[in-house]
Amino acid sequence: TVNCLDQHVEKSPNRVALIWERDEPGTAVHVTYRELLDLTCRLANTLKKYGIQKGDKVAIYMSVSPLSVAAMLACARIGAIHTVVFAGFSAESLAGRIMDSGCKAVITYNQGVRGGRIVELKRTVDEAVKNCPSIKHVFVAQRTDNKVQMGDCDIPLEEEMAKAASVCAPESMDSEDMLFMLYTSGSTGKPKGIVHTQAGYLLYAAVTHKYVFDYQQGDVFGCVADIGWITGHSYVVYGPLCNGATSVLFESTPVYPDPGRYWEVVQRLKINQFYGAPTAIRLLLNYGEEWVKKYDRSSLKTLGSVGEPINHEAWQWFYHVVGEGRCTLVDTWWQTETGGICIAPRPSEEKAEIVPAMAMRPFFGIVPVLMDENGKVIEGNDVSGALCIAQPWPGLARTIYGDHQRFVDAYFKAYPGYYFTGDGAYRTKKGYYQITGRMDDVINISGHRLGTAEIEDAMAEHPEVPETAVIGYPHKIKGEGAFAFIVLREQTAHIDRVKEEIKTIVASKIAKYAVPDHILVVKRLPKTRSGKIMRRLLRKVVTEQSSNMGDVTTLDDPSVVKEILDAYQKYKEKSSS
Repeated sequence: TVNCLDQHVEKSPNRVALIWERDEPGTAVHVTYRELLDLTCRLANTLKKYGIQKGDKVAIYMSVSPLSVAAMLACARIGAIHTVVFAGFSAESLAGRIMDSGCKAVITYNQGVRGGRIVELKRTVDEAVKNCPSIKHVFVAQRTDNKVQMGDCDIPLEEEMAKAASVCAPESMDSEDMLFMLYTSGSTGKPKGIVHTQAGYLLYAAVTHKYVFDYQQGDVFGCVADIGWITGHSYVVYGPLCNGATSVLFESTPVYPDPGRYWEVVQRLKINQFYGAPTAIRLLLNYGEEWVKKYDRSSLKTLGSVGEPINHEAWQWFYHVVGEGRCTLVDTWWQTETGGICIAPRPSEEKAEIVPAMAMRPFFGIVPVLMDENGKVIEGNDVSGALCIAQPWPGLARTIYGDHQRFVDAYFKAYPGYYFTGDGAYRTKKGYYQITGRMDDVINISGHRLGTAEIEDAMAEHPEVPETAVIGYPHKIKGEGAFAFIVLREQTAHIDRVKEEIKTIVASKIAKYAVPDHILVVKRLPKTRSGKIMRRLLRKVVTEQSSNMGDVTTLDDPSVVKEILDAYQKYKEKSSS
């Protein structure tokens, strides 16, 4: 926090640190570096008063706001470790993360506000902490004027902060001490707590923020990500604040109150760098250009894309319509595990070419390599392979909390001596990198990484559903959607009711965005003789490449393929009618 706050307060206390673009349009709140330090210190002293010490874990379940940023920085200031849980996750997801990390406290709001709707944050926390004996206190801030149930371990946060001192000496930390944990999906069902440390993470977030976006002092940096994701950690909070930037906090949605919201905000706040997700761009492109052209976007200098590979149509629209063909557009590739951007078109030589829809150039110190199936490095250009990184960099995650072996297995075992990203990539004739997508059973829905196993585990809780298989399929707006194949018990009668119940289970076990778009009932799943489900066959069915099924000889009964194809055709005809 000294790097993010104190150093700037000394030099320019009245510089604006945060512009909170609240859900209600046109009600932006400006917070200076001095005010943010005051907020952070009061919150830090409140945490200390209630027994939170260096090394303790604190869960933050809040919508994007100056107070949620102060909560992250307050933890950092006293040496506590924050784990921010996206405020759209269910009570069960929240409880799982609290239990895995052993949190002593939760910081939350009475309610959240998003897209004009009230979100019951405190109620979700109450339900979650019922099963979490490690939680001693729940700090509750007020986002709305509505009263919520307050129990024995609940503490009204603003009241306590008003009583607290506005000075809090920062804890002295080692460069390799833990700064935060952030949970992300893996190819198995259980989310993993990715650990980032003090010095390396902050350095990498700050340097990438400065050079990839060409951030200049005085610019207004607008990253519209939620703080519940790594993008919000690195490019809403830590990177920009370390650089003394003015960072926008966007609480709303791209279509509230109408599809012009992003561009109205750009005009009103005079945003210079705009960093967002392809899924939002694809959504807005459907509404047409008039919503963009209505607003003055002349302040924009750099546009950025994050969360998944951007498709050509979205890239062209973002570049030509939003940026009027005069802004640099950086398609950035990185992961929760990398801490910050690893491959992006900038920095580069002045005016160097940018190829549409391609991440292109490795950042300083990043050495990408492509590997073949036999674990050999692929030399030369115009080649494809598994994307690995050959040497460590400061932002690299250090471990998975409580399970270092899983960390080693997930990232360093497949290609010994290299970090394996889980993605495939193509190196062009000119030597640029293009990311081609995941190589494992992980899908990307609206920029959110989700292991298909996680959805399968949730659906399998339904008593009528003995077997499930989930695959990703191309979705016009979300990038990928989840398509579920389920086997029902013999005597199941109400198929449509079961489907609705399954959707409810997935929403409550994980989150609404994880609910499959399609659920297809089949008699059985395609399995190898050893019992492994052949998901690639299901992918071929859904992407309608059934003429080219590849080798099906390992299936214990190849006739299952025709069965599933017939079921899919019937499902499609029924859907289109």
